[in-house]
Amino acid sequence: MNWIEIIGTLSGLICVWLLIQRNIWNFPAGMLSAAMFMVLFTQSGLYADAGLQIVFIALNALGLFWWLRGGADQEGVQIASLRPFHLGLFLLAVIMIAAAIHFGLTRWTDSTVAGWDAITTSLSLVAQFMLSRKWIANWWLWIAADLIYIPLYIHKDLYLTAGLYSVFLIMCIIGLREWQRAAKADAPA
Repeated sequence: MNWIEIIGTLSGLICVWLLIQRNIWNFPAGMLSAAMFMVLFTQSGLYADAGLQIVFIALNALGLFWWLRGGADQEGVQIASLRPFHLGLFLLAVIMIAAAIHFGLTRWTDSTVAGWDAITTSLSLVAQFMLSRKWIANWWLWIAADLIYIPLYIHKDLYLTAGLYSVFLIMCIIGLREWQRAAKADAPA
């Protein structure tokens, strides 16, 4: 355990807690966490996860904009569900992104966990995009990713990070329930 992992862990916990509350400050906390984990994952040979952190920083900035000024009325996006067709397209995107990342990792890196790194990265990338638009289904993808991340980080001896993702898993389940409740409460009568 080092200070980079500690800062990434604490800011990551704050980010997800704020996200459950639908608080806009989740985005700056997420950017700090992503920067710390980018360094940590590079040091651990989890190259796709490290690259993902750069995308997370960009998607957090985009999410901040969408939450503040997105939507048809430019007053911010609202929590919404996806139609099954659109959800299917996002799942297809997960598969295609994972295949591309896996190809790159096996061809150009010394990754020892290319397949797992690719699938968690693609799930996380699509989930973060969905989160930025306040689509409830983002929580399902985060849950799936966390279920893979936890044993992957244990395998890489990143025990604090594995613990963090165990907490994230619980928080994602809570977040899913809270966002579903909020969507029902905000629905027109």
